Amino acid sequence: MRKFEERAGQLYGQQKIRGFCHLYIGQEAIVAGALSAIRPDDIMITAYRDHAHAIGKGIPPREVMAELYGKVTGCSRGKGGSMHLFSARHKFFGGHGIVGGQIPLGAGIAFAEKSKGTDAVCLCYMGDGAVRQGALHETFNMAMLWKLPVIFICENNNYAMGTSVKRTSNVTDIYKLGSAYDMPSAQVDGMSCEEVHEAMETAVNRAREGNGPTFLEICTYRYKGHSMSDPAKYRSKEEVDLYKSKDPIDMVLKTIYEKKYASEKEINTVNEEIKSIVEDAVSFAESSPYPGEDELFKDVYMQEDYPYIKE
Repeated sequence: MRKFEERAGQLYGQQKIRGFCHLYIGQEAIVAGALSAIRPDDIMITAYRDHAHAIGKGIPPREVMAELYGKVTGCSRGKGGSMHLFSARHKFFGGHGIVGGQIPLGAGIAFAEKSKGTDAVCLCYMGDGAVRQGALHETFNMAMLWKLPVIFICENNNYAMGTSVKRTSNVTDIYKLGSAYDMPSAQVDGMSCEEVHEAMETAVNRAREGNGPTFLEICTYRYKGHSMSDPAKYRSKEEVDLYKSKDPIDMVLKTIYEKKYASEKEINTVNEEIKSIVEDAVSFAESSPYPGEDELFKDVYMQEDYPYIKE
């Protein structure tokens, strides 16, 4: 996830990737910790900072990179771009550009799975800014009332674009909002992959057993700006350095070496493999075609007799 995002940032600077681009660098433990707690048939839905979620859920990096390029081989056929990655095959339902728009959708997906009689769960991610949307409260109420198999995950990186949580919310411990609905809620260290896994495993098991939703506030930090166009001057260097000292990847590597799960040579081999995967994704995106005119009216709903559409 990290290496893909770093390469995407470089390509954006070269204007190979256009439009909006929101990087996840620093927050990777939230997705990584969840993956070992879910099954392939479990569903994930998130906001527009979605590259890591898509890759984690199994969408090939080739298809994600091609989508960033706007190419027809992308997972959304070049029509969604960075903010709207999608793959029904991989149970990844976006990538949503409307702030908080995915929250009721996540509950709706969980409602559908419960209605079909499956024991699949839905992981519904949101940022701390989206928590201020009224739809969250309506969704929380219905999810608890109907005991829906959904885990609501607030990725609290302290800033909604450039505005800090403490400037926009009377409740700065965001997980406490779940108490209004008697929803099991917890605050989790999002810089620790292991702690994220443990919290997610508990929540997933609760949902799978038919006991309803959980709300997790996972505290994290993004090292880059809100998007590629954000210089992030609202944060001090000292603040950024403090969180970089707790980099989730560095913490995982420290554990690996201390417990001798892998040697430095083995990790270097993994890093070389990752580099090859990312560069292959770039080559694939570069060589792929843009959508043709015949794609214009595919994948959208329209009336055949709409008067302004003529052959």
